[in-house]
Amino acid sequence: MTGKRPPPPLDEDALRDLALRHVARFATSRGKLLAYLNRKLRERGWAGERPADPQALVERFADLNYIDDAAYAVMKSASLVRRGYGARRVGEALRAAGIAEEDREQADAQTARDAWAAADRFARRKRIGPYATAPLDPKQREKAIAAFLRAGHAYALARRWVDAAPGEVMEEEE
Repeated sequence: MTGKRPPPPLDEDALRDLALRHVARFATSRGKLLAYLNRKLRERGWAGERPADPQALVERFADLNYIDDAAYAVMKSASLVRRGYGARRVGEALRAAGIAEEDREQADAQTARDAWAAADRFARRKRIGPYATAPLDPKQREKAIAAFLRAGHAYALARRWVDAAPGEVMEEEE
């Protein structure tokens, strides 16, 4: 026995307070907040007079601008691009966060605009292409291209970076 009492079941006030603490502490989207509240309801149970309605709470927070899916999408995509991830990987992360297509327009445009810089960061981090110390053998080349593809970059872009000679200065094509 650990001697630790389980937390009491949630009610309307406790659920709202839990949601407020979450949005104050973390950048989040509607979908992520809803998943968090549903998980807390499963873990702790419900003791409110009316049935729990986490969806209405999430919508209220969005109306109050505590949550902004479009801003979250721009922030998240910029973060992933800075880490060297491509458009496909960024899109998957935004879909997983529950971001709707109409809220992703600005983030998708930003990701497309920064695709070359993201590939550069990825190649630098993995020491591929111009950042490699020696040319790759065919097996290493396949692995490097696969790594680029897993990171969400287009095949043509991946091939261009992987096939670059060590020390070569890469220039973006228009």
